[in-house]
Amino acid sequence: MQKLLNIGVDVAKDAVVVGCDEQGFAARSVPNQRTALTAWLTSLPSGSRIGMEATGCYHELLANLAHERGHTVFVLNPKDTRHYAQAVGLRAKTDRVDALLIARLIAHEHARLHPYHPATREQRQLGRLLRRRAQLVKLKGALKQSMKGMTGLVRDTSALVERMDALIAKLEQRMDALIASMPGTQEDRRKLETIDGVGPVVSIALIEPLTRLPFRSADAFVAFAGLDPRPRDSGRKVGKRRLSKRGPAELRRLLFNAAMAAARTRVWKPVYEHYRARGLPTTAALVIIARKIARIAWSIHRYHTSFDPQRLKTP
Repeated sequence: MQKLLNIGVDVAKDAVVVGCDEQGFAARSVPNQRTALTAWLTSLPSGSRIGMEATGCYHELLANLAHERGHTVFVLNPKDTRHYAQAVGLRAKTDRVDALLIARLIAHEHARLHPYHPATREQRQLGRLLRRRAQLVKLKGALKQSMKGMTGLVRDTSALVERMDALIAKLEQRMDALIASMPGTQEDRRKLETIDGVGPVVSIALIEPLTRLPFRSADAFVAFAGLDPRPRDSGRKVGKRRLSKRGPAELRRLLFNAAMAAARTRVWKPVYEHYRARGLPTTAALVIIARKIARIAWSIHRYHTSFDPQRLKTP
């Protein structure tokens, strides 16, 4: 019986560099193409662990092929591997060094990592549309801010903003059509939109991870969104809690926007005013509401229910 391997992969557009924590395993480069990757994966012991960094879309082919062949796949946050390199005192940075570093990380930390779950074609398309919409919204905001006060250019700026709004609307139409083509997802979206403050875009942003990843609890979903508080205590010192901000920034932003809208509604306003009366700043009170919305969204998706305002009690 072959011993399973812990393999790290540095992914690029044209090729991947693979390394292993085992002695005698020489790092090598493999073309980032289906035939070459399949041949390499076939040569590995069954059930090996393969780690790689998220690289936009270049890692998806390898991750999906490895998962299909029964290997355990880990897609890592590049920030985590960078911090790991600093923690172990690594000085050099090359493709080979990065691959070996990822192999080392996988060998020691695989029990604490979340295995990769392949998305369906529709889920991948939905994620890409959401990311592109987020980029356009960010660019539009930067444009409006940078052109503020520029006399003589107001009409040109407005025309450009209108074109960007039209493009954003087209992306949203594509997302609507994609949701409608996914069995059961349209009903999930309708139920999520029963939460006061959750509109069409926020509901899609919630559906994308909830249908793609198996969150075991509402806490896990809150942590994925980066809305979980991070303690910083030492001895008698109780540090200020800050958000981990570990998850997708756009989901976090949209949930915060949903909280701002919710705080003005009859259902959520007493909750918001309660936390403000306790002395919490506006942002902190809204983050709490955003966290509650995320928990409710997980529960609605998990148990196929609708939002019941009667169960939302003022703390």
